Amino acid sequence: MAKIPPVTKISPRLIRILGCNPGPMTLQGTNTYLIGSGQRRILVDTGDANVPEYVRNIKSTLFDERILINDIIISHWHHDHIGGVNDVLNVIENRDTCKVWKFPRVDATETVPNINLLQDGQKFVVDGATLEVLHTPGHTTDHIILLLHEENSIFSGDCILGEGTSVFEDLHSYMNSLQKILSMKPTVIYPGHGNIIQDPEERLRHYIDHRKQREAQIMTVFKQQPNLRFSEMDLVKIIYKDTPKNLWVAAAINVNHHLRKLTIEKKIIQEGDFWMFINKAASL
Repeated sequence: MAKIPPVTKISPRLIRILGCNPGPMTLQGTNTYLIGSGQRRILVDTGDANVPEYVRNIKSTLFDERILINDIIISHWHHDHIGGVNDVLNVIENRDTCKVWKFPRVDATETVPNINLLQDGQKFVVDGATLEVLHTPGHTTDHIILLLHEENSIFSGDCILGEGTSVFEDLHSYMNSLQKILSMKPTVIYPGHGNIIQDPEERLRHYIDHRKQREAQIMTVFKQQPNLRFSEMDLVKIIYKDTPKNLWVAAAINVNHHLRKLTIEKKIIQEGDFWMFINKAASL
């Protein structure tokens, strides 16, 4: 895993500033990005709250480059992406004119005041960069990615990571979002965590295939015993039998996501805390 510097000038239109908040879920930290080539630029994500090193790096970068932040776009509501908003606003010269944007949640009310709500397809234009907002739910209901038209590159937030695979709230929506991004054929992906992804198609297909393989294992169990009902843990004991038992609870959460997706697609049916195969041929 290549070490990510605190500040990286990736190109004349792109500066990456590491959130300096490393952890098991954030990897080396949250990647935040200053986009554009003129005086006024766009900041994507703000890292976590109360991280002095990140705030110093933001402040020094703005001073050294002689630039201002015109808009702050948040990829989704998780604290390691939105938590640092007020810290950033407190150190910029144009706090009163800088707008903070985020896509609306459908599963909870917004907790950050004075948020401007994004719309799918909305565009932001600054010197050297045209960004388009694309709603990609699954990781969260409000998750968005940003398409940089000049490069056909993508800022993926937590939809796709530089290392490992992402977690998600809704697998059905998440798979649709991955397929959507794959169809765009991005040239490069700038993730919310981890290193730049130079092989977008390969990474996206890996994400999709990984989930399809797990789904196929679950469906095999149902098809082999179509008249039985299974709980999440029943399936874990069959599919994850080589996985240490102390990880079975986490595996059950993962299985639940797959079961909900399969239920939406009417491949299985839920009966209380159990699921059962829908044998369409038998019902004809």
